[in-house]
Amino acid sequence: MGYILIHPDDNVRVNLENGHKYAVRDIAKGEKIIKYGFPIGIATEDIPNGGQIHSHNMKTALSGAQEYTYTPDFKFLEEEKPQIIKAYIRKNGDIGIRNDIWIIPTVGCINKAAEKIAGLTGAFAFTHPYGCSQLGGDHERTQKILCGLIKHSNAGGVLVLGLGCENNNITELKKVLGEYDEERIRFLNAQDCEDEIIKGVKIIDELKRIAAKDKRTEVPVSKLKIGLKCGGSDGFSGITANPLCGKITDRLVSMGGTAVLTEVPEMFGAEQILMNRCVNEDVFNRTVKLINDYKEYFLSHGQSVSENPSPGNKAGGITTLEEKSLGCVQKGGTAPVTAVLDYGDTAREKGLNLFNGPGNDMVAVTNLTAAGCHLILFTTGRGTPLGAPVPTIKIATNSDLREKKKHWIDFDAQKGNEEELFNLILEIANGKETKNEENGYREIAIFKDGVTL
Repeated sequence: MGYILIHPDDNVRVNLENGHKYAVRDIAKGEKIIKYGFPIGIATEDIPNGGQIHSHNMKTALSGAQEYTYTPDFKFLEEEKPQIIKAYIRKNGDIGIRNDIWIIPTVGCINKAAEKIAGLTGAFAFTHPYGCSQLGGDHERTQKILCGLIKHSNAGGVLVLGLGCENNNITELKKVLGEYDEERIRFLNAQDCEDEIIKGVKIIDELKRIAAKDKRTEVPVSKLKIGLKCGGSDGFSGITANPLCGKITDRLVSMGGTAVLTEVPEMFGAEQILMNRCVNEDVFNRTVKLINDYKEYFLSHGQSVSENPSPGNKAGGITTLEEKSLGCVQKGGTAPVTAVLDYGDTAREKGLNLFNGPGNDMVAVTNLTAAGCHLILFTTGRGTPLGAPVPTIKIATNSDLREKKKHWIDFDAQKGNEEELFNLILEIANGKETKNEENGYREIAIFKDGVTL
């Protein structure tokens, strides 16, 4: 049985068999527990040298919104010559690494029709329960997320399938959508035709014929946008998979590419690290607002900002949200933070972008997709079959998970290295399918906070 001391300032070490923490010296009640070189909580009792540290003797130190100081602590990464991928170049200059045909329902009432058309044509239907009986922010958020999907460059064609009487009807949705490629994006109101299935199949067949003419063309990897996500984290997430993704982030950014880090609640406790890497004071202020607004969201619902980790996280050795966050943000590497995105925004700034949204796996991968990410690096210590509409590369934090769930996992971070993962990303960008694609696991979920009529 081996142990690892992650940072020389740590007063805990991690058991390499089960991912749990153990004291490297006597720790007094009220003393800070240090891991990754930062506090992850406070001892609630005296802990002897060698004693296990977990929920029974440690608590969070997190509180609500607070003031922050901008103390820049970053360096721009040395530029690296971009490698080449083969992608589909769209009319607006964006690239797609897939050429799928998508069906986007405007409202949940039309989901089954969308699924039926998909089953008859091989298109992918992304169903959801919203699009009507929503007000304010929820209604706007649903529209923005759907518009991000409709315009996604991984789709060679899109059928927007409406009902006709919903709040989010096609006429209203088009106001949010703005300019679009009329050849590739088509609309159908089910109430306006005799048989929406027959007409839908006909439209999809037209889109397939158009997309079939597209060819992959060489483009620099700087065109690539990668989303960063972790789910089912364990004690190894911050040791293997997340730091490995951080190296990929730095490498992509050094080539002029874009990485998007979300899961705002899983920045709590590690936010100052990200704030110090903001490229200017405006980005810093936007990051402060991102963090404090999300804390206020928790408090406005009567919830503690530390209401995290999940039972699975705790079973895997993670005790507090600070500990989870310090592991989570490592997916962002050391790259400077160049932009902060809100729900429904499209990632346009090169470099590392921070993105508003929860840690919930389905909502997060949907947000990343709608922001324009071509693929998602998804680290996991517990395992999940979930996939986004875009290729979702599952990276196991430990080899046991990789061996147990080979049909879910694309990469073993405990054995694999940066070069191997980067090469896999290039292969997937060039067309190699991920496990979620092989399995047909592609889903969306839209964040909801307000009243339902």
